[in-house]
Amino acid sequence: MTGIDVDDRPTRSKSERLEARISKEQKELLQRAATLQGRSLTDFVVASACEVAIRTVQDYETIRLGDRDREAFVAALLNPPEPNHTLQRAAERYKARMGL
Repeated sequence: MTGIDVDDRPTRSKSERLEARISKEQKELLQRAATLQGRSLTDFVVASACEVAIRTVQDYETIRLGDRDREAFVAALLNPPEPNHTLQRAAERYKARMGL
């Protein structure tokens, strides 16, 4: 999907660099978490950032409906409204152009 495994094993060679300024407290927290997982600080930060990036992209690419919206969508599929005058005219024009 993104060229990156969740385990931080890139499927392509590493050629890009990323830098960030963080507070001492943030670095200590990240280092502690990396140590607990048995990873280097760099591996931990890159893997964590990639996991969040993948979830973020998936969230924005997925349509999520609330209960009311889902019910309205299903109702429209099961009981579609009759085509209005504009839609009927568009269908007639399409059929005429396509020779149907």
